[in-house]
Amino acid sequence: MSEPSQRLVFLKDLPQPFFLKELPLTAADAPPIDLGHLARMSLGKRHLECEVLELFDRQAEMILGCVQEAGPVRVASIARMLAGSARGIGAWRVAEAAEALERAAVENRRLALALTSLETAVVEARLAICAMLRIHLSSP
Repeated sequence: MSEPSQRLVFLKDLPQPFFLKELPLTAADAPPIDLGHLARMSLGKRHLECEVLELFDRQAEMILGCVQEAGPVRVASIARMLAGSARGIGAWRVAEAAEALERAAVENRRLALALTSLETAVVEARLAICAMLRIHLSSP
């Protein structure tokens, strides 16, 4: 078995990673995290990419827990906050699903379908984030 490469690998420089291709995609062939957008937003700084991904991961987990117990007005506010954070890291499907949940809450529609779509998008994004952070932790 060959030795792992000692060269630094930045998330922005990765070809479309295998873990982003193998996830069950809910829309076209777009990955859960837009690595180009993430790199631009973090000015290509790897440590900053990892920090914002970790923050989003924690926030998404907390927000999904809050949505389960919140009323429609609070759901709309929480969904809007998550959509903004998702756009910041290039998690476009999370942003779209959060916006759909916000609209459903504002229009006083049933939230179950929109919430399920959001949960699916968040799980995809969090799995991608986990894999990206593991790559970061395993590289020198």
